[in-house]
Amino acid sequence: MTHLEFTQRRTFSKEELMACANGTLVEDGPREMGRLPSPPLLMVDRVVDVQHNGNRGRIVAEQDVPIDAWYFWCHFRHDPVQPGCLGIEAIWQLMGLYLAIRGVDGSGRALGCKEIEFTGQIRPHNRHVRYEIDITRFAQLRNQNSAIAIGDGTLIVDGDPIYTVRQARVATFGGIEYPDYPHRSRNGVGGLVARQPAPAKEVTVPC
Repeated sequence: MTHLEFTQRRTFSKEELMACANGTLVEDGPREMGRLPSPPLLMVDRVVDVQHNGNRGRIVAEQDVPIDAWYFWCHFRHDPVQPGCLGIEAIWQLMGLYLAIRGVDGSGRALGCKEIEFTGQIRPHNRHVRYEIDITRFAQLRNQNSAIAIGDGTLIVDGDPIYTVRQARVATFGGIEYPDYPHRSRNGVGGLVARQPAPAKEVTVPC
């Protein structure tokens, strides 16, 4: 699909999400376009709703729970449970996808969150996970070649809300992609990533 079509989409199939992870979904995207992680770390099977409302928005996705998921075999032996951190990872993944859908350039990075609460768990015989994320702020930071999304997320398993995340933050940064891995090159070593400037310098982008 074209980049314009991508930014106008409101749903994505698993095939399209995997193509996004592989970098083959958009034929004319920005030079450095955010991607989803590939399986087995990809924690989403389909995106069922994307909404934009000025500098706010919403993204909703679903996942089918595989009884033989890799994490059930190792976390823990004789007590299989999906690690809670993977639910938070899924919320960060979807917020990164949301930034890409808004048309911004750069590689996505999670910046953290303010509050996490776990009130349940995901076991091998659960069936369906739903992620609902309300984007409370989207801003492009033009003078820093980056963008940021802040949102509140809820993870629901078989109809029961069990994880909540408040003020999760994901940003995109230009110039940090490392496409020639595993060769040693300029971006082959990590460390601090330049953060966004003060809020007064932000430029919000209407839908």
